[in-house]
Amino acid sequence: MTRESNVAARLQKSAIVIDTHADTPQRFVDEQFDLADPLNGGNLNLESVHAGHLSAEFFSIWVEPKRFQGQYARRTLELIDSVQRQVVRHPDRMVLASTPEGIEEAHRTGKFAALMGIEGGHSIENSLALLRQYYALGVRYMTLTWANSTGWADSSGDLDNPAVPHTKDGLTEFGEQVVLEMNRLGMMVDISHVADPTFYRAQAVSRAPVIASHSNSRALCNSPRNMTDDMLRAVAHSGGPNSKGGVVQVNFFSGFVSQEYRDASKSLWPDADKAVAERQERAKAEGREFTYAEEDRIRRGYMDQIPRPPLSLLIDHIDHIAKVAGIDHVGLGSDFDGVNGQLPEGLDSAADLPKITHALLDRDYSAAECRKILGGNLLRVFREVGAVARSLQAETPFH
Repeated sequence: MTRESNVAARLQKSAIVIDTHADTPQRFVDEQFDLADPLNGGNLNLESVHAGHLSAEFFSIWVEPKRFQGQYARRTLELIDSVQRQVVRHPDRMVLASTPEGIEEAHRTGKFAALMGIEGGHSIENSLALLRQYYALGVRYMTLTWANSTGWADSSGDLDNPAVPHTKDGLTEFGEQVVLEMNRLGMMVDISHVADPTFYRAQAVSRAPVIASHSNSRALCNSPRNMTDDMLRAVAHSGGPNSKGGVVQVNFFSGFVSQEYRDASKSLWPDADKAVAERQERAKAEGREFTYAEEDRIRRGYMDQIPRPPLSLLIDHIDHIAKVAGIDHVGLGSDFDGVNGQLPEGLDSAADLPKITHALLDRDYSAAECRKILGGNLLRVFREVGAVARSLQAETPFH
C-alpha cells in the first residue's frame, strides 16, 4: 500500500462517513435479503459497510407508484419495518439512529447507524397526519416527489407529460404546508427528483436548509434530475439569512454522472421497457407478483451493454459542486441498490467508498475538506434542521 493509500485509509476509518440514499429496503422486503448475507449482485451489506468504513446510511423508503397504487401507506410501513427488523437482527453491529448525536454515538461505539428517508411524497397520501407518524417511526427526510408528480408537488420525471396535471408554481398551498410541517417536525426537506419550479418554491418556503439526497451537476450531465449551477447556489443559501445552508449529496448512478453514458442508455430504454412489460404480463398470467427485484435484473441486463464511465467523472461532480456551491455544501448520496448496478468503474459496493476519498486527496482536497464531504456537511445540516424544529415547536407546539 502506498503512502497516499495509507493516508486515505486512515482518514476513511476515522471520519464519520454518511451516505444519504440506498434502496436496499426493496431487497429486504421482496427478496428477504439480510444485511449479513453476501451481496449477490447488490451494493450494500454489513461486510461492505465494514470494509468501506461507512458510518451511517439513510435507507430509502421508496414506494413504486404504479405497482402499489392504493397501497402507498401499507408499502411504506412494510419498508420502514424491514429496516427496523435489520437492526433487531444485528444489535451487535447496527443501531437505529434518528439524530446527529445518534450517528456520532454509533461511530464512537463502532456500530453502523441506520436511518430512513422517504423517497416520494405520494407516501403520505395527502395527509399531514401520516407525515407525522412516519417521523415518529424514524423517518428523517422526505423527497417531495419521486419521478411522479403528487398533485401538490411537481416532479422532473413527468413535467413534459400533458396527461399528468401539474401545479401552477411547483407547489400547491398544501405542498407548502407539507414543507412547513417537515420544518416543524425536524424532517429534512429533500428536493432531489422535483421539477425546477418546485425546487425554487420549496427552498423559498422552507425555514430550514434543504438537501438534495442524491443529485448531481446538470452542467456536467444534462439530466433534469441533476441541478443547474443556480440551483446549487440556491441550496447553499437555503434556510434563511441566519442559516449556514443546505447540502447536495452526489449520486453515483452512471446516467447522472456521464453524458456519454446517459445518451447511450436512452437508445436502450424502449427495449428495456418492453421487456419489463412482457415479464410483468407473464407474472400476472402466472398469478404471482412481479417484484422490483425482477424489474431491476431485466434493466440491468440492458444497461450492462454500455461501458461504465471512469470514477474520475464522479469526482468531477463533487469537485464542480464544491466550487460552485462551496465546500460546505456537497456530500455523498450513492443510490446504492437503486441504479440497475450501473456505477462508475471501481465502485461496486460500499467497500469501495475509500476510493472516493483517495481520489479527493489526489485532487489536493485537505483532510478537513474530505471529512466535510464524507459526512460532516450532512451532519451540520441535520443539526440545523433540528434546531429550527425546536424553535418552531416553541412557537406552535401542535396544529
